Amino acid sequence: MKKPLIGALFAVLFLGAGIAPATAATGADASEAKVKAVDFAGTVALSNCSGSVVRAPTSQPGDPALVLSNGHCLESGFPGPGEVVLDRASTRSFTLLNAAGTGVGTLRADRVAYGTMTDTDVSLYRLTSTYAQIESGYGIEALELDAGRPAQGTAITVASGYWKRTYSCAVDGFAYRLKEGAWTWKDSVRYTSACRTIGGTSGSPVIDDATGKVVAVNNTGNEDGQRCTDNNPCEVDENGAVTVREGINYAQQTYGIVPCIGSGNRIDLDRAGCALPKP
Repeated sequence: MKKPLIGALFAVLFLGAGIAPATAATGADASEAKVKAVDFAGTVALSNCSGSVVRAPTSQPGDPALVLSNGHCLESGFPGPGEVVLDRASTRSFTLLNAAGTGVGTLRADRVAYGTMTDTDVSLYRLTSTYAQIESGYGIEALELDAGRPAQGTAITVASGYWKRTYSCAVDGFAYRLKEGAWTWKDSVRYTSACRTIGGTSGSPVIDDATGKVVAVNNTGNEDGQRCTDNNPCEVDENGAVTVREGINYAQQTYGIVPCIGSGNRIDLDRAGCALPKP
């Protein structure tokens, strides 16, 4: 997992923190790039991770807003294999960022709507604010979860609210199983090498550059070339063959969350199409 601060501070001091510089463009290319540029609006900073305010395609303005992050970013610690957190009280706070990456306010949760590290690595917090209240108070809209699976080659941006830094690359492919220590995740997104995410980027939304929708949540990477150990995930194919890709980072797809979000933004694991693990 991309732990929040272990090794991250050194990496940022060495590589440079802040917003990654945009690639220069001219003429029609510049206009197109401006339309599709991903910024920080709707992302949040947690005490130890990154996240984003998200909505399902069917979410309503008056629904309590949801914050997406990783299961390993839960304040209660890493859920064990097979463990699912559902509708648990929380008082977690989040710093809401605007497009420039400036903190504009504090959002608060009243529940962990869902959290797990089994099959995926995801947490969803329910806020005390509605989408309409966030938009009217801060002028910021939630990011929409894409209901479709991303394709190989999709241009993506990982937007970290913790570091106020973006990483741009593409979907290189998918790991049938991604194994890291005691945990195993299914159908994980593998980035091309340009997305060199670091600790603290855990929970960052992975945004499709063309649509602006969230297609995955950033969660881990192989740091040292080790095989299937903590901070060194390995890929396992359908036949059990193991591949280690040192320096490559990964995310968990989020389209599977959409069918589980019911009326009032309640997580309903019995809804048609919902395949998230149950307690």
